[in-house]
Amino acid sequence: MKTEKDKMLAGENYFANDKQLVEERLRAKKLLHKLNVTEYVMNGNARNILHQLLPNAHKRLYVEPPFFCDYGYNIHAGENVYFNVNCVVLDGMKVEIGNNVFFGPHVQLYTASHPLDAMERRTVEFSKPISIGNDCWVGGNTVICPGVKIGNGCTIGAGSVVTKDIPDNSLAVGNPAKVIRKLNK
Repeated sequence: MKTEKDKMLAGENYFANDKQLVEERLRAKKLLHKLNVTEYVMNGNARNILHQLLPNAHKRLYVEPPFFCDYGYNIHAGENVYFNVNCVVLDGMKVEIGNNVFFGPHVQLYTASHPLDAMERRTVEFSKPISIGNDCWVGGNTVICPGVKIGNGCTIGAGSVVTKDIPDNSLAVGNPAKVIRKLNK
């Protein structure tokens, strides 16, 4: 029989207040507290905390505290990834981030979603993966919604809400974000 975590990772409806999931989020919160409050600057201790929190991220990851996530282990980040202050990654599902990706302040990545039916929404939620290619820049206050894929070489303008996939080498802006032009390869 599938656990609630198995369902979450498979993109099925799951009960988020399952004991195992609550414990895993609590573990992440304790590490985030150390990162965001105790250390607050990127030093050796903060790097050790990040490696525990984000075991699937490259060691050349830089996070400007405060930073927030649900689990941490679902964040798969390549080399030379930078998160500016107040970034949020709701990682109930895999978040794949390529190499050389830069996030402005207050960027939010949401894999979590909820059923439209009000009665069903009371007890379950679901997640969809997010993928961001290599060499991307995501401007401040951008929201990336569940299930979105952003191609290589993209720039997402500040304040955008990305609800649909963005092809390689595109400049996308707005709410909802739309591609306004292609960028040089």
